[in-house]
Amino acid sequence: MKRKGIILAGGLGTRLYPLTRVTNKHLLPIYDKPMIYFPLTTLMLAGIQEILVITTSEDLEKFRALLGNGSQWGIALDYAPQPSPAGLAQAFVIGEAFIGQSPVALILGDNIFFGHGLPDILQDATARSGVATVFSYYVADPSRYGIINFDAEGRPLDIQEKPKVPKSSFAVTGLYMYEPDVIDIAKSLRPSVRGELEITDVNLEYLKRGELEARRLGRGFAWFDAGTPDALSATSQYIQVIATRQSTRIACPEEVAFYMGFINAKELEAQTKPIADTPYGRYLTEILERN
Repeated sequence: MKRKGIILAGGLGTRLYPLTRVTNKHLLPIYDKPMIYFPLTTLMLAGIQEILVITTSEDLEKFRALLGNGSQWGIALDYAPQPSPAGLAQAFVIGEAFIGQSPVALILGDNIFFGHGLPDILQDATARSGVATVFSYYVADPSRYGIINFDAEGRPLDIQEKPKVPKSSFAVTGLYMYEPDVIDIAKSLRPSVRGELEITDVNLEYLKRGELEARRLGRGFAWFDAGTPDALSATSQYIQVIATRQSTRIACPEEVAFYMGFINAKELEAQTKPIADTPYGRYLTEILERN
């Protein structure tokens, strides 16, 4: 059964206040695109075409106006409201009907991934069955993250949430792939002292079962959690450098859809014509000309 995807784009965005006073943070710009384009195209690069966007009731129609039903990109987008922020694992309770009996990927709406060979890594993980997969990334300040510890063979040993004395420097990123039973696991969780259903507890359950796989994103990959003003600025600058120096636009859903075979050249051309005189449209025209 094909894997489905969930983008968690709710929350209050308090770390970005006052930018988020009247705007959902996932609609803020990362250089030349709305932030939501980045997790969306990450799931598309993984080969996922059925995607649920979970956001606040107040912002749901804004996302629908921006993204539509996804048919223009050869995917199917659906939307669900988040009654109130209650932890990342809440996404599986909200998305129970959407997930059904399918394996599912969850990505946080402010997480941005880039690197050569990323589509292959994502598609390989998407195709795996019988295990849960998390992606880890080396960080300089591990006490700020959920940290995963490995044995000598690279197997995960433990996960600690924001430890004062970290056992490793590998953070668990905001991209997770689970089996359909993640719904039952999420429902069985007790809220933490923060009153939230913690994603770390989901991962620890799979680890206890011996069903957790952790893939390291090594040198050559970039991972950003764009949830603070400094991170938002740094991420935008990184994306700008790639765009201007390599003439590559990261997280362009039209390009990704074409690359993945979700749409054909004729469909891409039809989407390009109305914006042909814009920088974005000229980039899409170049893609067509190269192919």
